[in-house]
Amino acid sequence: MDRRQLLESILGVSGAALISPAFAGLSLPASLASDPINDHSLVSQFPKGFLWGAATAAYQVEGGWNEDGKAESVWDRFVRVSGNIKNGDTGDVACDSYHRYRDDVALLRQLNCRSYRFSISWPRVLPTMHGAPNAKGLDYYKRLVDALLEAGIRPLATLYHWDMPQEVEDAGGWPNRDVADRFADYVAVVARALSDRVDHWCIFNEPKTFTQLGYWFGKFAPGRKDPLAFLRATHTVNLAQGKAFRVLKSVSAKAQVGSAFDPAPMIPASASAEDRAAADQWFRLNNLWHVWPALTGAYPGGVLPESELPSLLGLQPGDEQLVRAPFDFVGLNYYTRWTVRAVPKGFQGIPGLMADAQWATGPHAKTDIGWDVYPEGFYDIVTRMSRLMGAQMPIEITESGAAYNNPPDAHGVVHDPQRIAYLRAHLRELARAIRDGAPVRAYHAWSLMDNFEWAEGYSQHFGLVAVDAAHGQRRTIKESGRWYARVAAANRVV
Repeated sequence: MDRRQLLESILGVSGAALISPAFAGLSLPASLASDPINDHSLVSQFPKGFLWGAATAAYQVEGGWNEDGKAESVWDRFVRVSGNIKNGDTGDVACDSYHRYRDDVALLRQLNCRSYRFSISWPRVLPTMHGAPNAKGLDYYKRLVDALLEAGIRPLATLYHWDMPQEVEDAGGWPNRDVADRFADYVAVVARALSDRVDHWCIFNEPKTFTQLGYWFGKFAPGRKDPLAFLRATHTVNLAQGKAFRVLKSVSAKAQVGSAFDPAPMIPASASAEDRAAADQWFRLNNLWHVWPALTGAYPGGVLPESELPSLLGLQPGDEQLVRAPFDFVGLNYYTRWTVRAVPKGFQGIPGLMADAQWATGPHAKTDIGWDVYPEGFYDIVTRMSRLMGAQMPIEITESGAAYNNPPDAHGVVHDPQRIAYLRAHLRELARAIRDGAPVRAYHAWSLMDNFEWAEGYSQHFGLVAVDAAHGQRRTIKESGRWYARVAAANRVV
């Protein structure tokens, strides 16, 4: 049975290229499932060649918001609206990585990271929709990538981590179908400039998040609250994903291309048939809406009325081919689980949607941002997504981590045992998933350092490294960072 037949049989929907010799360790690890492990001391061992890394995003760490020809982004605009961001924080300076990227690369080496997932700022590279690329912006990313390569660290570049140029939003933003072509133009500029240095690309980070929170719930930039605009945005993003995939492949034959998604376990609020059906529907919307079209050319059934898909999404003939993106790998982000309940009268004006979800509640321990600590969900979602996407689809964990806001002690040391416990439990579940056949080849901790955490501003700390803005952006590796460095060196959970 081929991958598409497998997908259709599971959900009832219609509708590995060579690795760069410079990073031979990226070859897909052989499944450990065929070799039963009797020694329980090896349960936390990772396959030979597994890549340990860390992740950041441009708006969250770069700063330099209006330097060297960079244009205004939707986040530059959004943070200036009173009440949008906790404490009125902005990303104007963030971690100042635009000037201190060499410090960041040095930190990655100290953490024994062999991969760095970072994002490229669209408005820094292509400030206007119809103007020339910004050479100074491109030069920054060339310098960053060169520094990574010199340090023996693989660059994993994300092309969109939520910072759309404000000019593009003013022209309609993601609900405007034409933006798919604008995005493809930007991707072509980046690919031509960096594909001699970068082989591995994520097109999007969490398209579910920036479309829902940006256009439906209004919590993230650009702050719109229009469920129908949200639906249109999801289709434009899927078109852009397919177009970007083809652009990257046309520019570089060696490009390895994927996207990063944030699937999560959907837990029914009760044992009722209605809540179980709602959890299944929300699983399809949140976890598959942007994966399924790329792999099959079709949207997952059971979310929107099939007869209304053309009008709700703005479908046009041939779109089933345009959205296709036969990924070389898929990135998965994991943090927590969701609780889902049935809404008999429908939810938020979206036709056919009979489910409502929220961050899980209950007796589980919570991180400081209030999310459930649910490590077994990591195993569940990785193995389930692997089965759905096809057993041979390589997976990289592109983000995973926790917010714990431990301050430094009198000696400047950050003791954060909760983060160590969180990572240890989750990495053991990931090792178990790999042992049971999930083809995971890399793990990137979120985040390399404390940074601008979107609507939470600087109030939530996800980093392995503390950043002290009051003392010249001083970076200090936390105890969790030193623990992570030992894990990466040993290639096993310690």
